[in-house]
Amino acid sequence: LCAAAVALALGALWRSHATPAPLTALSSAPSATSAPAAAPRASSSPAVVVVDVAGKVRRPGVVRLPAGSRVVDALRAAGGALRGVDLTDLNLARALQDGEQVVVGSTVGTASAPPAPGAAAAASPARVNLNAATLADLETLPGIGPALGQRILDWRSAHGRFSSVQELREVSGIGDARFAVLAPRVSV
Repeated sequence: LCAAAVALALGALWRSHATPAPLTALSSAPSATSAPAAAPRASSSPAVVVVDVAGKVRRPGVVRLPAGSRVVDALRAAGGALRGVDLTDLNLARALQDGEQVVVGSTVGTASAPPAPGAAAAASPARVNLNAATLADLETLPGIGPALGQRILDWRSAHGRFSSVQELREVSGIGDARFAVLAPRVSV
């Protein structure tokens, strides 16, 4: 009977000494406790971003970059811009978002001479209506390819009509620089 009591006491003592080890691990691991909470965020913001680099670059196509990469990183991954391409319309410091398209160089008016001043004035009223535009209509805008055009349509489907052109900024992939180019070319 005494041996059983000693065995139980030793077992209880063992458990009491074994318990602090996990507690110590837990006390040193509040970050481990918050890590599972961060894990779902990690799935919504992947460790890599996949972007389509299009336009006037040496190697256009889809590139995989570490999360937090910038437009300049995507440009480097595509081999850089072709000689003579003006990059002033591109915000090279903007953070990339997964699934976006980065268009380098303007494709509008590159095949012909710049329009005459009267022609530009006549062309400016023909804005693309964000609430009625098809994917093909959106792709006529500078810097809007199939992926970004589809995100605009998806935003419209999810939120209803655009109530102002400013709401275009809520679409993933439209930063300040791209919005500045698009705003005068769209309407609601």
